[in-house]
Amino acid sequence: MSGDTRSHESAGRGPVTRRRPVQQRSQERYGRILDACAGLLDEVGATALTTKQVAQRAQVPIGTLYQFFAGKEDLLAALAGRNLDRYLQRLDHRLATAAPLGPAGFTDLAVEEFVAMKRAVPGFGQLDFGLADAAAPAGLRDDRHLLDPGVDNNTAVALRLQALGGEVFATGDPAALTLALRVALEAADAVLKLAFRGDPQGDPALIAECKRLVRAYLAEQPPVG
Repeated sequence: MSGDTRSHESAGRGPVTRRRPVQQRSQERYGRILDACAGLLDEVGATALTTKQVAQRAQVPIGTLYQFFAGKEDLLAALAGRNLDRYLQRLDHRLATAAPLGPAGFTDLAVEEFVAMKRAVPGFGQLDFGLADAAAPAGLRDDRHLLDPGVDNNTAVALRLQALGGEVFATGDPAALTLALRVALEAADAVLKLAFRGDPQGDPALIAECKRLVRAYLAEQPPVG
């Protein structure tokens, strides 16, 4: 699940693309380009991926792609942002239909939704909210800041989860909670990578251990100050 002068509210909303689609036809092309990018990531990986391939798969002129995206980095960043938005929407739906939850229940649902997307969403194994590979493809300035140029990917995700969780995490220090969630995400990311390394559906025992690890960590109140 991979210092900032901007506000917490802006963090995690993704980079500014060249042109945001407004008309329905443009929105459809924009979505088709991201879908093509996701599908190609499964086939060729992030390093070999090119904007030309994406445009051909999406059946749009390369100039149309560049109307929306400045290049490969911008394209991957937009897909990572869409992945995060969809993940949070799915998680929010489950939270709304579940009984009142504490940190343990929130953690379980968060891990379960991530695993579900890992199993079913095209490209998610290569690019969830950041690149799955440790090394960034050539031409990318910094793959650790795909979601927000001011904070690393896991901090951006932590801020969004913190906002979604609301009162689930009782702490008087929002900054300490952000740090705790960031650490939890780093730990969960490592264990889930291991779970999916040899099993495309994810090793159930390792997924269970991921939940247990994060639950135990977040059960402790984040330090104040």
